[in-house]
Amino acid sequence: MHPAESPRPSPQRRTRQRQAVDEILTGLAEFRTAQQIHDELRHKGDSIGLTTVYRTLQLMADAGELDAIRTAEGETAYRRCSGGHHHHLVCRSCGRTVEVSGPAVERWATAIAEEHGFREVSHDLEIFGTCQNC
Repeated sequence: MHPAESPRPSPQRRTRQRQAVDEILTGLAEFRTAQQIHDELRHKGDSIGLTTVYRTLQLMADAGELDAIRTAEGETAYRRCSGGHHHHLVCRSCGRTVEVSGPAVERWATAIAEEHGFREVSHDLEIFGTCQNC
């Protein structure tokens, strides 16, 4: 095999820490901060450090495995990504999250970007409110 063709080490190694974080996130519908995930891991008896949780979450988000949003308090929160471009409705009270598509938002973002001469535009949209159960 030619050196240029050699497989690159995967940045997404399945470490014990990554597996533990992944297990916490599996099945959760709500977003969780790194601190909340760290607390749940400690409660389960796992000794993963908070810095490792932050790093693991960021790697998973960068790989497109997790959605990441900025909460009203300014913290980043994460949850398992369902795939495809979407937006979120997030309950301020209970954290319930609903994924929604927004074709009007997509058209507006494209039009406003073109109007101002921008290309290769991306965006994230989270709408915070109170769900009907709260």
